[in-house]
Amino acid sequence: MSIASNVKQDLIKKYAIAEGDTGSPEVQVAILTKRIVNLTEHFKDHKKDNHSRRGLLQMVNKRRRLLSYLKNNDQDRYQKLIKSLGLRK
Repeated sequence: MSIASNVKQDLIKKYAIAEGDTGSPEVQVAILTKRIVNLTEHFKDHKKDNHSRRGLLQMVNKRRRLLSYLKNNDQDRYQKLIKSLGLRK
C-alpha cells in the first residue's frame, strides 16, 4: 500500500534537514513508517495476504537499518526522530 503524494510531500517537508532534502535517514524513516502503518491496517481485513506481508517485513527491516545507522552516527537526531514518530517507548 503506497501513500498519497501530498502526504508524502508533507512528510518530506516536516522531516527534511535542508531544502529539497528527500534522502536523509529522517525522511526515509518517516515515509517507511507511514507505509508500514498503512499496511498493518490493510492486514486487519486481509489476513492471508502473504505477498504483501513479505513486503512489510522488508520495509520494517529497512527502517530498522536506517534507524541503526542514525543512532550510530548522530544520537541527537535519532532521539528527536523516534520521539516525533513515536517508535520506541
